[in-house]
Amino acid sequence: MSVLFVFVDGVGAGRPDPAVNPLAHRPFLLSRFEDGSGPDLPSGGRAGLADARLGVPGRPQSATGQATILTGENAPALLGKHLLGFPNPRLRTLLQVHSVYRRLAEAGRRAVFANAYPVDYLRALGYPADGEAEFDVLRRVRASATTVAFAAGGGAFRTFDDARAGRGLTHDLTARRAEGLGLRRRLPIRTPEEAAGIFQGLAGGADLAAFEFFETDEAGHARSMSRALDALDRLDRFLRALVAGLGPEDSLVVTSDHGNLEDLSTRNHTLARVPVLGFGRAAGRVEAVRDLTGLAPLLLGLAGLPGAAGAPRPTGQA
Repeated sequence: MSVLFVFVDGVGAGRPDPAVNPLAHRPFLLSRFEDGSGPDLPSGGRAGLADARLGVPGRPQSATGQATILTGENAPALLGKHLLGFPNPRLRTLLQVHSVYRRLAEAGRRAVFANAYPVDYLRALGYPADGEAEFDVLRRVRASATTVAFAAGGGAFRTFDDARAGRGLTHDLTARRAEGLGLRRRLPIRTPEEAAGIFQGLAGGADLAAFEFFETDEAGHARSMSRALDALDRLDRFLRALVAGLGPEDSLVVTSDHGNLEDLSTRNHTLARVPVLGFGRAAGRVEAVRDLTGLAPLLLGLAGLPGAAGAPRPTGQA
């Protein structure tokens, strides 16, 4: 029994208008629209829409949205605002204390994070990493909400050497973009379907396996239809291969932290609700996720933690 979680940055449910919404161009799995419509999902998959605003004025942002997803706590309410980019000290504490990965570790369960990083990046953040440096010069780095959350569970991060060996995934799935970073050693180019096979292999030995895809948010900020469609094509092939490979007791959950890509008329985040897709054992439960605080209880419940499948816990001070 494996729980697969794919987090997709910056995808909301907008208008089905192909002039501004790349999701209206083709029947992607994530082509969900503000009226609740969208193409049928394969293999009995179900879709819901979750509020990303969480009762706090302003446009939802990455740091608070991701912290909410990964803890079940209302991070914008805790801060009194939406926080963009990277978590501040208060959010880092929230993630370190309430991360789903920490809760799994404390329950004796195992989680894997499939994203592979350059060892230079991990060492700059203070995380242990074996291997040779990938860059001659490394720019300033900061820890994202996802890296802080995973580190809180004590798991080992994957490196580009793991990606070379088929034990991890580059952020773009195929490694074509990662190859353009100026690495000292090449990365193998893979298809999205091959990336899905690697992810499912990692998930087979874990209670929860996660992967983060953020090129969708970058395309939204760039207001680039071509970049958006390219990213969505790769992601959709990856997701469809995951769905096809699910075992009878497996689950796949796909969601986002805020809207952006669904409205290329603006480079800003939107107020849109975000899709929550469920396949396998998750299919019948995603429509109950009303806002981002419901994702952590869903993932923990699917992973079998006692008491995790109920309503999200009230927001508390970290």
